[in-house]
Amino acid sequence: MTVPQLLEERTEEYADKTFLFFKDEEVTYRQLNGGAKAVACGLARVGVEKGDNVCLLIPNRPEFMYSFFGVMKAGAVAVPINTLFKGQEITYIVNNCEAEVIIVTDEYLDLLLSIKPDCPRLKHVISTADREGVFPFEELLNTTIHGGIPEVTEEDDASIIYTSGTTGRPKGVILTHHNYMEDTRLMNVAVEMTSEDRFLCILPLFHVNAQVVTTLGPMYAGGSMVLMERFSPKEFLPALERYGATAFSGVPTVYAILNNQPDAEQYDLSKLRFCVCGAAPMPVEVFNEFEKKYNAFILEGYGLSEATCASSVNPLAGKRKIGSIGVPYEEQPMKIFDDNDTEVPVGTVGEIVIQGPNVMRGYYNNPEATAETLKNGWLHTGDLGYIDEDGYFFIVGRKKEMIIRGGENIYPKEVEEVVYRHPAVLEAAIVGLPDEVWGEEVAAFVVLRDDGSLDEEKLIDYCKERLADYKCPRKAFFVTDLPKTATGKIQKRKVVERFVEEHGG
Repeated sequence: MTVPQLLEERTEEYADKTFLFFKDEEVTYRQLNGGAKAVACGLARVGVEKGDNVCLLIPNRPEFMYSFFGVMKAGAVAVPINTLFKGQEITYIVNNCEAEVIIVTDEYLDLLLSIKPDCPRLKHVISTADREGVFPFEELLNTTIHGGIPEVTEEDDASIIYTSGTTGRPKGVILTHHNYMEDTRLMNVAVEMTSEDRFLCILPLFHVNAQVVTTLGPMYAGGSMVLMERFSPKEFLPALERYGATAFSGVPTVYAILNNQPDAEQYDLSKLRFCVCGAAPMPVEVFNEFEKKYNAFILEGYGLSEATCASSVNPLAGKRKIGSIGVPYEEQPMKIFDDNDTEVPVGTVGEIVIQGPNVMRGYYNNPEATAETLKNGWLHTGDLGYIDEDGYFFIVGRKKEMIIRGGENIYPKEVEEVVYRHPAVLEAAIVGLPDEVWGEEVAAFVVLRDDGSLDEEKLIDYCKERLADYKCPRKAFFVTDLPKTATGKIQKRKVVERFVEEHGG
């Protein structure tokens, strides 16, 4: 099956059922499918052919949905762009993927037009804004549907997802229709999705989590999705209640913020069946506090763009190990390798590697990075972890984030787990700072709760009571915020960069 086929089949089954709730707007399966077909035919009018890359610079709105499915119906490849990116970053992606067409909403049009001269291949700008020299999105959406839509196969490319670029320039992850559909199918099996489910989407639609877990997931089951423009602590709980959402997906930062929300008990969240956490390891203290406060059930999983979205999850029915990323999906083997690509014994830390139908085809126009990541049939994730005796996986950190202090390996997540247990701490990042004597020194960057009180000496003493001395932070910095990706994942590289910039090393 392909993504367009999925929408076609569900439209036949649930034509007049609301698939998308957005504010006061409701979009049925029939309306979404018809709009996507019109977009596909409209794209053909401006010269888009099968296999062409089409960029999408669209926030969380119905226009993204029409465009995402419409591009794929046209046999083209959707290239969603992070809406937080600045001009230089957008220019890089448009040029790197060799796009000739971009669809953009009105708030980004001026920015896009300012960089267009630096994008020589870009021929057509399609926008929701009414502007001279720009093709109107409304006209695209109202294109007369004809029978010239090309056939799309499961092996065709569906999208190029650009990574957040934590180690340099973003890389374009090529995902096929087969990747999307298999990961969606396996996710649905794991969380037992049904046609009664309504999945609340708070993550940005340019991210695979929002595309697979909260869009294709409920569509696969014949369910519905509720779309929010962004995560807003004040609007989130009312939205859960208003729409009767049965599930949502968030990153650990979202759960930490919700733990700090007052008056949560006034909302009726009785229809909430489960919550999904991914993108970064969930501190156990945050996990326990959320479940207790909201009487909710969290499914912690693991995945990355290079594996479409998700690869493992704690079972919905069966043994759940808090602090672990669960067990691999069926048909998606995961192992732990050492630096020689040899599997290590149970309990030994090494790199998590993945196989299966969810693994990307490669990086766009980047054979060197592809060869480095896809080796001997395995996707090398760059994440360090171990397997316990029951086959559950645990993450200890990123391979490139591991701190080496005086020859000792220190895994940031272990230290973060301790820091998060302090009642005054809202968010924390443990990083390695350059040190002339030890090579690297452990440092804690901490955001306190609104009513929290803590200083450096007390935090270090707190850690020394719970960790080996060499693992404890030697420095602690209290900040008002931590740099994050658009999905809310803390960017430790930028934490270090910000420190060096402010303190000169």
